Amino acid sequence: MKYEWIDEYLLNKPGVTKDLQAEWNWIRYQIGGKMFAAICLDDDDKPYYITLKLEPVEGDFWRQKYEDIIPGYYMNKQHWNSVKADGNVPDDILRDLLDKAYGIVLAGFSKKKQKEILWDS
Repeated sequence: MKYEWIDEYLLNKPGVTKDLQAEWNWIRYQIGGKMFAAICLDDDDKPYYITLKLEPVEGDFWRQKYEDIIPGYYMNKQHWNSVKADGNVPDDILRDLLDKAYGIVLAGFSKKKQKEILWDS
């Protein structure tokens, strides 16, 4: 995978946990128990997609700009997007998209729950 920095980057965000969804063979990154990003692994446990949540308009924009960003693999195609793990999306763009995915899910919680998530980490 081209983006070797993802795991450390995401785990350094407040409140982020990760697990392996064995049935899907996905490494899921969650905040408050809700997934905001995942690394999809093939049968040889090699990453082939990085899936993340974006606002629909933003997802459409990035899919038009980069052929290596597609509608979410096995996810709601409106809210989820997948980036090819060996694709040509620049690191800084992918970091920004991951930050936005994190922010979208965090914003979905009540203010009280947001404080709990951010303070407990």
